Amino acid sequence: MRSKAYIFMISTANHFSIYLFPYAINYYSICCHISKKTKVKKMAKLYENEHPVKAFGWAARDASGVLSPFNFTRRATGEKDVQFKVMYCGICHSDLQQLKNEWSTSIYPMVPGYEVVGVVTEIGRKVEKFKVGDKVGVGCLVGSCRKCENCDNNLEIYCPGHIMTYNDIYTDGITTYGGYSDIMVTDEHYMVHWPENLPMEAAPLLNAGITTYSPLKYFGLDKPGMRIGVVGLGGLGHMAVKFSKAFGTKVTAISTSASKKQEALERLGADSFLLSRDPDQMQAAAGSLDGIIDTVSAIHPLLPLINLLKTNGKLVIVGAPEKPLELPVFPLLLGRKLVAGSCIGGIKETQEMVDFAAKHNITPDVEVVPMDYVNTAMERLAKSDVKYRFVLDIGNTLNKS
Repeated sequence: MRSKAYIFMISTANHFSIYLFPYAINYYSICCHISKKTKVKKMAKLYENEHPVKAFGWAARDASGVLSPFNFTRRATGEKDVQFKVMYCGICHSDLQQLKNEWSTSIYPMVPGYEVVGVVTEIGRKVEKFKVGDKVGVGCLVGSCRKCENCDNNLEIYCPGHIMTYNDIYTDGITTYGGYSDIMVTDEHYMVHWPENLPMEAAPLLNAGITTYSPLKYFGLDKPGMRIGVVGLGGLGHMAVKFSKAFGTKVTAISTSASKKQEALERLGADSFLLSRDPDQMQAAAGSLDGIIDTVSAIHPLLPLINLLKTNGKLVIVGAPEKPLELPVFPLLLGRKLVAGSCIGGIKETQEMVDFAAKHNITPDVEVVPMDYVNTAMERLAKSDVKYRFVLDIGNTLNKS
């Protein structure tokens, strides 16, 4: 998930200002993260001795974001826990943002990674869904209250008490560490079966995949023959194009860069391309789209996108700009149009998504790199120098020496 967002709207005259807080900050987190960080500082235990199971990975120690080898521990496999060997872990842009504490919520040392695929090595005595040797995936969260309405409806990510896979505090009071490591231990509820015919290096499905699949399904933008726009052709955008095509919709890729046209049409299979900087193209396409998935995390105007929508059209934002976006109201009123936001999906929907991807041969375009390349990968990611996602080959290249 490149990003999820909590939206605050403040009205001024004919506009709303939309404040999108980055994915790690829902309202609950805003209120309690200070206390979480205080708790971390007060903990007397050392991270190398917090739990009985030795683990090894790469971590950042401060906001420089530089990662280096790191010895730490995982909890013993509990009754409902699954321990697994990490084989591949995707690198998300939000990893970079959290490593550098761009959202002021970072807990160090930090082991990032929440696009994790591996092989089960041990299970707790009450585990029902998995067995040793199974291929499994863990996405963005590893815990929730399991009691609220959202949890009851398989929407764990919207639970006020959800626990992120890394840079969060688990129920035992210990910092969560992610997939840039040799092993993980996770409650079976927050894991998915990884289909046998799906390459394990397709790990970004667990974030970029579900972040785009979920809004297409929930907002009814998955009907064959619909006309769907995708704004931005990065890690999220290229997955939105692939899923939209698999649903049988007509896909229009929308970009500020004319150089993306060939890429969108020939590499990703979009049906058409719109250069959003060209007023003539945008005017010609006005009122032509049933829905738009907006994956852009930079500041950008919403009005040109709203104008592309048909009556009753839906603009769904899955990127999270750091500063407010301006939302013009009158075009919404006059066209009965909707502007919405979406996060990743719940665990049930994530399983549905990976099964759908396996059935339709949908995989992210990735560049697989060794563990010791991670800092270079982060530098390249900051420059958007990747098509479209880096994936760390943890299983074959994580060297403890």
